[in-house]
Amino acid sequence: MAGAMFDIELQDADVHQDESDDDAFEIEEGDYDTDPNVNAIIESDDVETVQLSEQNVNTGKEKTGPQDFELRKVLGKGGYGKVFQVRKVTGQDTGTIFAMKVLRKASIVRNQKDTAHTKAERNILEAVKHPFIVDLIYAFQTGGKLYLILEYLSGGELFMHLEREGIFLEDTACFYLSEIILALEHLHLQGIIYRDLKPENILLDAQGHVKLTDFGLCKEHIQDGSMTHTFCGTIEYMAPEILTRSGHGKAVDWWSLGALMYDMLTGAPPFTAENRKRTIEKILKGKLNLPPYLTPDARDLIRKLLKRQMSQRLGSGPGDGAMIKMHSFFRHICWADVVARKLEPPFKPCLSSDDDVSQFDTKFTKQTPIDSPDESTLSESANLVFQGFTYVAPSVLEEMYKPPRIVKARSPRKSAFSTTPSLRNPFSSPRHHLSPAGFHNFSGNNRDYSTILDGNCQEEMMEIQGVPHV
Repeated sequence: MAGAMFDIELQDADVHQDESDDDAFEIEEGDYDTDPNVNAIIESDDVETVQLSEQNVNTGKEKTGPQDFELRKVLGKGGYGKVFQVRKVTGQDTGTIFAMKVLRKASIVRNQKDTAHTKAERNILEAVKHPFIVDLIYAFQTGGKLYLILEYLSGGELFMHLEREGIFLEDTACFYLSEIILALEHLHLQGIIYRDLKPENILLDAQGHVKLTDFGLCKEHIQDGSMTHTFCGTIEYMAPEILTRSGHGKAVDWWSLGALMYDMLTGAPPFTAENRKRTIEKILKGKLNLPPYLTPDARDLIRKLLKRQMSQRLGSGPGDGAMIKMHSFFRHICWADVVARKLEPPFKPCLSSDDDVSQFDTKFTKQTPIDSPDESTLSESANLVFQGFTYVAPSVLEEMYKPPRIVKARSPRKSAFSTTPSLRNPFSSPRHHLSPAGFHNFSGNNRDYSTILDGNCQEEMMEIQGVPHV
């Protein structure tokens, strides 16, 4: 089979070459057909015809749908759907807790940009795997809805912890920033700009490590020197070049990192005002005020990340995040330990079980979880937008297709191989490419699972609005 890989384990011990021809068949020329008529064989009465279908081809491949998940809690709601905590009730991972995002197709296809962002986020979540980026496990669809099954991040959103603490100590901020930097660097290496870094888009896992979520405003295929001009993001964290529509690249993420660092250490973003217009004016022209209690290293890093001139901003050069990691603010950080998740998180969520929802808003978790029935039916052409949406994570497939123990029939004489070959199933490839199909961004003016922003909040998602994210 084309593309199949076989991993054959050999042992050198006690191997003897058997040169005997006792097992050979002696066939005279003319006793067999050297040029058989395949069509005649197929059409003969002795051959059984079997219709190929999903029922008898690749029958072992897991087919997942809403019926495979038990709804347990509501984690958030938004304009396009809901986020549930669910438990898997079938398959190899029965009993595992996940987060399930449910989106209504009819709401997505109304807007061409929504559809484009849906496709981009779908592609990114499948392709990008990193310790500090949320992991997509399954994706499937019904006639009227899209379903995304992601790892359940029980530690809650960084925004909530920042709200509780007021401000973070510099050591605490350094820990979170170091993990975020590695996540952003990884995205940039893949040609992706994140463009919406803020506390609401950063969740913590059960151990307290960072996970970036919500990739609806990402831009793909951005290499060094290339620019894009989309006006998008959350005002308080948007770089000046986005606001002025002068063209932006990867450096916008490092501006947002500076704004996030300022927020962590002072309790608010660096430029805020009573309305959006005044906030934009401050970002473009306002003075950066740094509290006197910040250490010189923290002050210097914030200043260098919040340079309005993109070319002067730390991280804007070819080295990307490498120059930021070399800054003295991170002088005690071992970056190999960061990526290996060896650093001790400053906050470890107090959780009673895998399905603990104590870190999320009771306004949602106390609601009865109901996935409302499909009522809308899309046309065939509209449904083509979501062709190829289905996804199963390689880790799930690897578990399903663990190499079987193969017993070869052999002659009583000793084989040339002293052990049974071990075959690696081709389905255990680390990546399974799917056709570009998408789902909608969940962010909008909503907190990650839990908090719906009110109309007076200064946040504005410039292009799309959706439901909370994981």
